[in-house]
Amino acid sequence: METSITHSKKIEKCLCEGVPEPFRFQLSVVPTLLHLLRFSTPAIVGSSGVLHCEQLLCEASTVLKYVQEDSCQRGIYGKLVCTDFKIAFLGDDESALDNDETQFKNKVIGENDITLHCVDQIYGVFDEKKKTLFGQLKKYPEKLIIHCKDLRVFHFCLRYTKEEEVKRIVSGIIHHTQAPKLLKRLFLFSYAAAARNSTATHPKNHTVMFETLQDWCWELERTKGNMKYKAVRVNEGYQVSERLPEYFVVPTPLPEEDVPRFQGHGIPMWCWSCHNGCALLKMSALPKEQDDAVLQVQKSFLDGVYKTIHRPPYEIVKTEDLSSSFLSLQDIQTAHSKFKQLFLIDNSTEFWDTDIKWFSLLESSSWLDIIRRCLKKAIEITECLEAQNMNVLLLEENASDLCCLISSLVQVMMDPHCRTRVGFQSLVQKEWIMGGHCFLDRCNHLRQSDKEEVPVFLLFLDCVWQLVHQHPPAFEFTETYLTVLSDSLYIPIFSTFFFNSPHQKDTNMGRESQDIQGKPLNLLTVWDWSVQFEPKAQTLLKNPLYVEKPKLDKGQRKGMRFKHQRQLSLPLTQSKSSPKRGFFREETDHLIKNLLGKRISKLINSSDELQDNFREFYDSWHSKPTDYHGLLLPHIEGPEIKVWAQRYLRWIPEAQILGGGRVATMSKLLEMMEEVQSLQEKIDERHHGQVALQAEASSLLRASARLSSLFPFALLQRHSSKPVLPTSGWKALGDEEDLAKREDESVDLGDL
Repeated sequence: METSITHSKKIEKCLCEGVPEPFRFQLSVVPTLLHLLRFSTPAIVGSSGVLHCEQLLCEASTVLKYVQEDSCQRGIYGKLVCTDFKIAFLGDDESALDNDETQFKNKVIGENDITLHCVDQIYGVFDEKKKTLFGQLKKYPEKLIIHCKDLRVFHFCLRYTKEEEVKRIVSGIIHHTQAPKLLKRLFLFSYAAAARNSTATHPKNHTVMFETLQDWCWELERTKGNMKYKAVRVNEGYQVSERLPEYFVVPTPLPEEDVPRFQGHGIPMWCWSCHNGCALLKMSALPKEQDDAVLQVQKSFLDGVYKTIHRPPYEIVKTEDLSSSFLSLQDIQTAHSKFKQLFLIDNSTEFWDTDIKWFSLLESSSWLDIIRRCLKKAIEITECLEAQNMNVLLLEENASDLCCLISSLVQVMMDPHCRTRVGFQSLVQKEWIMGGHCFLDRCNHLRQSDKEEVPVFLLFLDCVWQLVHQHPPAFEFTETYLTVLSDSLYIPIFSTFFFNSPHQKDTNMGRESQDIQGKPLNLLTVWDWSVQFEPKAQTLLKNPLYVEKPKLDKGQRKGMRFKHQRQLSLPLTQSKSSPKRGFFREETDHLIKNLLGKRISKLINSSDELQDNFREFYDSWHSKPTDYHGLLLPHIEGPEIKVWAQRYLRWIPEAQILGGGRVATMSKLLEMMEEVQSLQEKIDERHHGQVALQAEASSLLRASARLSSLFPFALLQRHSSKPVLPTSGWKALGDEEDLAKREDESVDLGDL
């Protein structure tokens, strides 16, 4: 106990140091926070605790946190706290906020915690009118509403809070969540510096990070691509380009001295090799030039590069320009902005008011259509690699957005290794982290430009979820894994998603950023799942229905399918016609014009042959039994593309199905599997380890008193048993009594 109190005093001193003068006040909340630490480890604390380097900035007492399910004035009183890491609500009755029934707890972020990076919009209520809050306020609201990027909605009543505390907490939250930041001022750096001397250990992570030349050589060997491609170190120390990784793979015939010519632009870079020897490549376009002499030099350079990858009849290349013949980043941004509004629900009344317009609102957002187009494009490229035996070259301005998305989807569909957890994490490292996807800008972590904020990585996870949903036995990980991975984008203790390039990371936190002690900052990766979850909770990240590589004949296995929840998809109607697209002609001049950034619309011809090949390839695959360790294609027609319910609906009580949904199916299947494996164990003791693992997963499901369709996130959410019918939009359907009478009649007819 004496040691714990000493540690608490040290943290109290840490909290007081460095607090900005405008937010310095009597830290009455510190004892409330510190008593949680006295019986905890100093590294990471639970829901209402603080991290070991977290600094308190401002707080307000007597704050009422409303219950989201209805518009009445019910809630919990407590303190609203803002630190340099998160916004936290500390309830006066801690037992009401901490229920042991919740077995899927995040050790870093609690139920009532919001990291500063996770805040999307802040609203204030003035005389029952809701207004967006930003900048300096002349008048302060009586209610505070916070919309989060993980789609949580928090309502805080400030009516009973002291005026000075209201000003302090509202101003502090607005400033620390909306004001532009410098990279070095992110909490990530404070946490990494404080953790440098930590003695905490984490299980060995088997994810391939692709930070060494050997990692790339291993991947080449795994995919049998080392016969035609080579790993190079020409950018070691980032001498050629700061946007490229230090090590990458290029075609073997390509002279290494060509790479620095245009700082890596115009160089075909290897992504993955197919079993038939064909490869998926990507290339960033050369900068636009007006000078004829420079254009001639670029033309000559690209002509030489093209000959190294296009050598008919042995090597044929098809080119896909994702910058001009596919989605734009603006399309993705606009669609997601509309789509997320469907799930940022303030109360039950608003939920039922918008329910009657659900399908029209969902369709008008175009988010599901964008997912369909991404999956279709990946299938088209898969068909070229698999059926036509052609190399495919993806082209984009910087090859760091749509190239990452499409190349990753193709590999998930074609490579069963990428459908394991370690393989998927290695894929994200290779294509997104080392591929130079600008997470810092695309997630707007610095709050410097809303125009740059585009959820490309979330779109990728949504596309992968479609595959996981349609082919569960093919994936070692679950949809819960994908959900918590999407949440981890906004937790600034992991370095994985907080930089624009490997160079930026190394410069600010790695080898080139060392303190006076000569030690680099201690970085955590998001793949260390033990930081966020206890071992028992981590079992929910692993799919117990995953089909191991079969030892029996493939023909003996049949595909497993789950019944779709059609209300989460659009009705089967004729989809909007997409712009006619085709592959580029193979002549060198066309590729050169493309790479030089010229207008290429005249070069993209409608190809009936391409559509015929695609349809034949698609229909042929779906007509055969599914090989879960082979090629895997999604269904992309009509209602087959669905809303990722667990991620988008998990915080809406009205959207739950208590005791139903896929979790109920999963629970029953696990019970059956346990029974079968228990019998098998009596025959063969070698299956003991597998039985124990699946038994643990099943026991975790059964231990919960109230399972819902949105398990494990919505386990304790309150449920409205009766909808609050709106007065507008439903008049044509009759009043509430008529609706109840019709419902009774339909039940009677169903019994006949």
